[in-house]
Formats: sequence, structure tokens, C-alpha cells
Amino acid sequence: MTEETPGFDEKPDVPSDTESAGNPDDAAQAESADNTAGSSPAGDDNEGTQDIQDVALTAQLDQVRTALNERTADLQRLQAEYQNYRRRVERDRVTVKEIAAANLLTELLPTLDDIGRAREHGELVGGFKSVAESMETVVAKIGLQQFGKEGEPFDPTIHEALMHSYAPDVTETTCVAILQPGYRIGERTIRPARVAVAEPQPGAQAGKPASEEDSTSSDEESGGPEEG
Repeated sequence: MTEETPGFDEKPDVPSDTESAGNPDDAAQAESADNTAGSSPAGDDNEGTQDIQDVALTAQLDQVRTALNERTADLQRLQAEYQNYRRRVERDRVTVKEIAAANLLTELLPTLDDIGRAREHGELVGGFKSVAESMETVVAKIGLQQFGKEGEPFDPTIHEALMHSYAPDVTETTCVAILQPGYRIGERTIRPARVAVAEPQPGAQAGKPASEEDSTSSDEESGGPEEG
């Protein structure tokens, strides 16, 4: 017979799973290690996704900036075209106004000429004088301006020469008489001034020496040179 040691009982073998379950600290550490090992690749994926999103946002921002610059340039060009259009319309409006006024005043020029001749002859009196002065005031408000004066240099762009003569006291072609005054509205001439002009005497003696002039005048006074 086998002798049994008193006070000691044999214990059955405990499975390893039971031992692991009986140690909660070891199980928690193992789970933490698994989580750490599994979380590292997920973090890299998140960072990569964030980089892709940043690149996409940057590209979208560049597109928006480009579109904004294009729209700004279009707006500036449109504004410049509008300003040019406004200036052109205003210029055309002034031109049309001047043409309409010039056409009207051209029809009134003969009447104004009659008023001027009546004033020169002292016939502008009574009620006719008031009517004539009122008409002259109205046409002046429209913009009619009279020009042409005696003694001013002849200008073919605003003068029309109807008479021509020579005069010793002029040094250039000069208006010596105003036959009909000229009229303009703004920069537009609706009728040139009709004038009589005088030019310097041909063969003037301005270039002769003083000694020759004195001898010529002495001969004329004595009746000519003495005969030998």
C-alpha cells in the first residue's frame, strides 16, 4: 500500500484559461496592446485623408481666386465701356443740338441782316426796335455769336472776300470793310464774314535806300532833273 501524507489533499489541475481570466491586470494589458497595435494604421489613414482634403481645398481656392480676378476684369472693362458710351452719347447730344440750332438760326440770318442795316441807317426806332432787340437777345441765348471787324487780318476759314484792293498802309491782307457780319454757334461757323480786303501795294518803296527816296522827292519838287 502507498502511504498517504496526512493533511495534504491532491488538487485538480486548473486550465490555463481560468488562470488568465483570474488575472484581470494581465488581460487589460493584453487588450491595450492589441488596441495600440490596431490604432496606428488608422491614424496614418486619417492623416493621409486630411492632406488630400487640404490639397483639394487649396485647388478650389485657387479656382475661386482665378474666377474672381476674371469677373473683376470683366466688370472693369464693362465700366470703362459704359463711361465711353456716356461720353459719346453726351457728345452726340451736344452735336445734334448745335446742328438743330444752326439750321434754325441760318433761316433767321437774313432777318438779322435787315435789323443790322436798319440800325446803321437810323431806322431802328419805336416798336420795331423792341422786337429787333428781343430777337437778338433770343438768338444770343441759343448761342449765336457775331464776328468780323474792320482792321483784322484776313482769315479764309472765317472770312469770305467779296472785294479786293491795294492799300499802302497795310502790311498784310486785311479786312478793310465788313459787308456782312459772320455768325457762329459754338465752334461751328454757320456763315463766314463777307468782307472787302486790301493787300499791300505791289512794288512798294519800302526797300529803297533813303538817299534814292530823297533824290526822287527832290526831283519831283523841282520839276525833274536839269537838262544840260
